[in-house]
Amino acid sequence: MTRRTRTMAIARMTRSISVPIILASGAVALCLALLAGWSYLVLQNPELVADLRGNRWLLAAGIGSLVVIMFVIVLFTVFLVREIREVRRQTSFIDSVTHELKSPLAALKLCLETLARPDLPGPQHERLRRMMHDDVERLTAFIDRVLTATRLAGEVRPAQHLTDISLAELARRCAGGVTRRAHLADDVVRVDIAPELRIVTDEVALAAVLENLIDNAIKYSGDDVEVIVSASPVEARGQVALEVRDRGIGIPRTHLRRVFERFYRVPDEAVRERRGTGLGLYVVSALVRSLGGRAEALSPGPGQGTTLRVTLPMRLRSA
Repeated sequence: MTRRTRTMAIARMTRSISVPIILASGAVALCLALLAGWSYLVLQNPELVADLRGNRWLLAAGIGSLVVIMFVIVLFTVFLVREIREVRRQTSFIDSVTHELKSPLAALKLCLETLARPDLPGPQHERLRRMMHDDVERLTAFIDRVLTATRLAGEVRPAQHLTDISLAELARRCAGGVTRRAHLADDVVRVDIAPELRIVTDEVALAAVLENLIDNAIKYSGDDVEVIVSASPVEARGQVALEVRDRGIGIPRTHLRRVFERFYRVPDEAVRERRGTGLGLYVVSALVRSLGGRAEALSPGPGQGTTLRVTLPMRLRSA
């Protein structure tokens, strides 16, 4: 999608939200004007008040009806705006999924066609095999993420198997897997966690959280990728604070709370240029809640990096 096409699409989406808001605002203003005019007319004409003394219920019914109408209009507008935004996010998600699926599939098709050549040298054959393996891993990770998000959206709490985990060891293992898939050197992700720091939790769920956080930090970094994974105990509350910091494109403060919503992506050109479905941080937030913790995003602003912080209990009680 070109920049011009994307700009036109955003403009259409903005108009689709502004129309119901303008109509609802006009309807509410009209109701308020009628209510004010009615009250003024009654106060300025005592003879009308005298006639209505025996039918006060009629006046009360009219005022009550206008209030109910205004309430319904506001409620309907809020619902309509939410639905429009949800459809917008789903449309963006479908576009992202299409791109995520087409790119590796096209690469796999090209590799298979090249492998069919009888004169292909041995080294080239091995290189193509590795490329195909990387694309299959990328597809598998993407499909797993979508399935996890679907299961969590259906409020199906995953089964938990509690184990005693070394945070440093788990973080290094997750960082290694993500950097291999991204074809980056291992040292772009630095794990700064004390070896003796251990927690009792669901290892599979925590690994998924770490992989999504590290992958997100790498994806939204610039050319010079530098990610730091750190953790420290919060002794007073029996918790541990796990942080993944990057020096990437950052997040505007007005969007910090919304990045954990399903399908949500910050409406910024720097974000749109990167592949994504708006599911990674949603999965993180849902899994962290299932582990008894909370997730939050911190950023000074665009271009100043992001810190994603996860707070977890040191010992998760089994459900």
